[in-house]
Amino acid sequence: MKRGFYTIMTAQFFSSLADNALFVAAIELLRSRHAPEWQSAALVPLFALFYVALAPFVGAFADARPKGQVMFISNAIKVAGCLLMLMGVHPLLAYTLVGLGAAAYSPAKYGILTELLPPSQLVKANGWIEGLTIASIILGVLLGGQLVGPYLSSLLLSVDAPGLTTGIDHPAEAAIAVLVSVYALAAAFNLRIPLTGVTPRPMPRNPLELLPDFWRCNGRLWKDHLGQISLATTTLFWGVSGNLRYIVLAWAGAALGYTTTQASSLVGVVALGTAVGAVVASLRMRLDQATRVMPMGIGMGLLVIGMNFIDNVWVAAPFLVLLGGLGGFLVVPMNALLQHRGHNLMGAGRSIAVQNFNEQACILVLGALYSFSTGMGLSAFAAITIFGLIVAGFMWLIMKWHQHNQRHHGVELERLLEIARRDDLHG
Repeated sequence: MKRGFYTIMTAQFFSSLADNALFVAAIELLRSRHAPEWQSAALVPLFALFYVALAPFVGAFADARPKGQVMFISNAIKVAGCLLMLMGVHPLLAYTLVGLGAAAYSPAKYGILTELLPPSQLVKANGWIEGLTIASIILGVLLGGQLVGPYLSSLLLSVDAPGLTTGIDHPAEAAIAVLVSVYALAAAFNLRIPLTGVTPRPMPRNPLELLPDFWRCNGRLWKDHLGQISLATTTLFWGVSGNLRYIVLAWAGAALGYTTTQASSLVGVVALGTAVGAVVASLRMRLDQATRVMPMGIGMGLLVIGMNFIDNVWVAAPFLVLLGGLGGFLVVPMNALLQHRGHNLMGAGRSIAVQNFNEQACILVLGALYSFSTGMGLSAFAAITIFGLIVAGFMWLIMKWHQHNQRHHGVELERLLEIARRDDLHG
């Protein structure tokens, strides 16, 4: 790997670490204010809101300037969201602003990989950056859980500067204050990301001109006979995984009687399995083999339903590791294939923006459905069953779609796979 790749990984680690710790802190902040449960569930779709609403613009923004600079600006927006929470702005509104920073961050984070590396290293790069991202999720949810827990929160709240009144008097607020410094550390690494030598594509003077361009790019990926399969798979995976993070917290409370701090460790267990699956996929899979992993999506859906029959943490832990492992092995080669096709069709930033639009729209729809259902009295167990059926059923349909393409567009698929096998045809 080129040296700049490790700087990107480090910056991504700290930014993602803070994102996931902040999710736990925001839930605890809402609960401390006795907010209804649907508001905690609504954190997930609201975080995804700007991914969907600004998708036509953030990809072009990422392509218009150095990716490291875009990542720095994005982290600054996340810091602003944290500060608004500390100033008393409603957590849902402030967390939505953090989602804006994340929406701008993602096209730069993934887009720079295709600018920096050849296709032969994309699966490996995705494996390592996804593995490190998952590691940051594990540590992030654990960090968030501990920061709002009784031990660390009491230490943080006991810190007192003479003559300075911060207004921070709750464990969740103290946790958010700590996370501001983590975002600042990520921003410092963003400034050290090297230039890739790719010529920026300037944004048009009228941003609305980007709308037809975005929809053309979206259509090109959905019409591409490899791009459509990888896009459908990653859209489904992230739509469910994005909401599963909260569902595991709710399930741990209902099935095991866990507090927020205790339940956060089980979210980390799922992430641990995903990290292992991601690294194994990066070592064993090639770009042209990506479509072979689709049966694991069906298995993942069936395992989600199996959570309903577990009420013992010693059974839950290895079960959740296996669930995460299947997901990690599924998403890494599919994500790499999608990046490769998108880079060839329209450029890295626009491709990632299209990917984010579809994936986050799925998170938004499923999260809104779950939040609404929770408000109407749906139990965590019923939600888990529905999500599992969605994963298994739609993954089966995607497999059938790919088999149809193989029968009717075999020559075109082989040409696209040959491009994926050769570095000299990339871009």
